[in-house]
Amino acid sequence: MALNLVGYESKAREAIQSFWGSRDAARTKQMESGKADQGERAGVTAGKNMNGFVDLVLDIVSANGLNVAEVYRERALLTLPGYFRPTKLWDLLVIHKKELVAAVEFKSQVGPSFGNNFNNRTEEAIGTAHDLCVAYREGAFGKQPRPFVGWLMLVEDASASNTPVGDKSPHFPIFAEFNGASYLKRYDLLCQKLVQEQLYTSAAVLATPRNAVNDGRFSTISDMTSLKTFITSLAGHIAATAARLK
Repeated sequence: MALNLVGYESKAREAIQSFWGSRDAARTKQMESGKADQGERAGVTAGKNMNGFVDLVLDIVSANGLNVAEVYRERALLTLPGYFRPTKLWDLLVIHKKELVAAVEFKSQVGPSFGNNFNNRTEEAIGTAHDLCVAYREGAFGKQPRPFVGWLMLVEDASASNTPVGDKSPHFPIFAEFNGASYLKRYDLLCQKLVQEQLYTSAAVLATPRNAVNDGRFSTISDMTSLKTFITSLAGHIAATAARLK
């Protein structure tokens, strides 16, 4: 079964240019209005900075056999039932013939502060996926194959995200892989473990510098958490679902 990856690399570069461009535009607009948020929040409160990656995923869905699937990206239609809580909002849902095909989260983090934000993102990613996994097991979506569950993280490639970080654990040692790991490496480890523990079908982390607004360049930390692995996994799931639900 041949997969169509829709030239994902060039589309990812366009998405990154749009990400940085929309942040800069939001910051400029707020400064001109005299209502600028403090620090980096001005670039975040504009909202849909990851829309380019949402569009990329939609292209993969359409190109691999589910061009007639119901795709939801507007807040009012992004709610799924949970197990530990009544509902959870996702960033993108794909449904076909009343079957949940895919649920995807798109997240980002820029400097200068990475520490607290990393911890918050980690807890959010684990909790969101675990809630969905148990809800699926308990029949929240009916009897169907397990959906594709994806987590795509964009992180600023900066000195602060690449610098080794120390940790204090006075009672028991931390796992060796975390010793001196930068925040980018920690995101890589997080994504690997999210997949290894079967919380997500695929999880990717992309590193991109601020001046990538000019060329959309990005890098990946490991093959397991690369954009290619994420896109290939998604395309395969979509193609298999399309063949099964003909």
